[in-house]
Amino acid sequence: MSLKKHILDLRKRKEKVEMGGGEKAIEKQVAMGKMTARERILAILDQDSFTEYDLFVEHEAKDFGMDKKQLHGDGVIIGTGTIYGAPICVFAQDFTVAGGSLGLMHARKITKIMDHALKMRVPLIGINDSGGARIQEGVNSLAGYGEIFYRNTIASGVIPQISVILGPCAGGAVYSPALTDFVFVVDNISKMFITGPGVIKTVLGEEISMEELGGARVHAETTGNAHFFANSEQECFEQIKKLITFIPWNNSKKAKEFPPKEPLYKGNIEDLIPSDPRNPYDVRDVIKGIVDDGDFFEIQELFAANIVIGFGRLNGQTIGFVANQPMVLAGVLDCDSSDKAARFIRYCDSFNIPIVTLEDMPGYLPGADQEHAGVIRHGAKVLYAYSEATVPKITVILRKAYGGGYIAMNSRHLGADFMFAWPTAEIAVMGPEGAANIIFKKEIDAAENPEEMRKLKVQEYREKFANPYVAAAKGYIDSVIEPNETRNILLHALEVSEGKDIVHPDKKHGIPPF
Repeated sequence: MSLKKHILDLRKRKEKVEMGGGEKAIEKQVAMGKMTARERILAILDQDSFTEYDLFVEHEAKDFGMDKKQLHGDGVIIGTGTIYGAPICVFAQDFTVAGGSLGLMHARKITKIMDHALKMRVPLIGINDSGGARIQEGVNSLAGYGEIFYRNTIASGVIPQISVILGPCAGGAVYSPALTDFVFVVDNISKMFITGPGVIKTVLGEEISMEELGGARVHAETTGNAHFFANSEQECFEQIKKLITFIPWNNSKKAKEFPPKEPLYKGNIEDLIPSDPRNPYDVRDVIKGIVDDGDFFEIQELFAANIVIGFGRLNGQTIGFVANQPMVLAGVLDCDSSDKAARFIRYCDSFNIPIVTLEDMPGYLPGADQEHAGVIRHGAKVLYAYSEATVPKITVILRKAYGGGYIAMNSRHLGADFMFAWPTAEIAVMGPEGAANIIFKKEIDAAENPEEMRKLKVQEYREKFANPYVAAAKGYIDSVIEPNETRNILLHALEVSEGKDIVHPDKKHGIPPF
């Protein structure tokens, strides 16, 4: 054949393979409200930037009639491209080819692009849409999953790993997303579970739908397995692209700096917080009043809402924010919020992102349910994460900072570089009401008017202890600041700590309270 014919033959082969499972399978995929694997990749990456590898890979299975089946690309697409001009590695399972099931060659394609991402120190995006292990390939499928999990673990903290669930992700397959940094889900499309509704009905006799068992909203609100929830695939892709602007490409770099912008909020930040310390407010308003352009990118917004985490910028630099949310459970720490905060703190520390903590919380959530759920173990994760982190760590106490909560939320005692407090801050072992009832119990009981005496003693305790000045007098607080000074103080603290360098004792690794 002439070169021209060879080129025509190549084009025909590519055209055939790029059709995946064929027109009918693609039509079925579209009918379910889903994009094809190739469309998804092209929608995330910059236009004309995608280069595909291993297009012509085929499975090698021979049992159960597999020797007669041709599976184009073995059900997964891999390659490289760019997002906003920066390189990315990506794979997308193709549900139109054998339900996107994972066999040996399918797994080898995924591990190949994972190895490439780690070697080149670039982010990895994995799009999951698969029926699970390819049963016909037996232990080869299980081996494939193990190889993927191993690479997820080795790459953790080295390159950003992003999982996008755009279809079923069941059985052992769920553990790869669980090992990655950020998981994106889409309403009515994403499904994640270890055992499906059929198995649950057989074993336990319980009737439950796939959506109720492991739908997008379940993982965004209840389990905390998902970090971002979207109503459509396109909205999901926009979320991914925005996240990419806030994080560095690997752990040896810092996130790209953007031109500094002033906050959008032009009022007094102090007006955002009620004068009565018992009244709630939305701490996200405070964050938006501090960050550049009021742009705060919240993570896990629907899960454990008593704590708020996410990225914003100060003077163009990416900052990780951890803030108690007084609107939900008074901003207490509990099992779920502790997990949420600790994991985010460790991510920021791994990728050189300074951490700003905004504190307003009465302590850990009391109750038998929390104690039996392991709040001691879960709460210790926050202590561990803050203590271990070596990035710049700055805390601003807005209002309440009681008991163990004061210590846990990046106190000076856990290695905070700077501690600031608003004049409204109340720093004490416990709230004035509870403390007064214990300390002044005899006086209150003996008084002619116990309720009036109790009010007087509560006020006495508040004036003596529930303020920032006792802690400031001992050097635990660096400065008591006016709310409107917060942004400038943070900018100065970040500038001062730019060259921060801490060396921990030499060890293989610590043992967090997992």
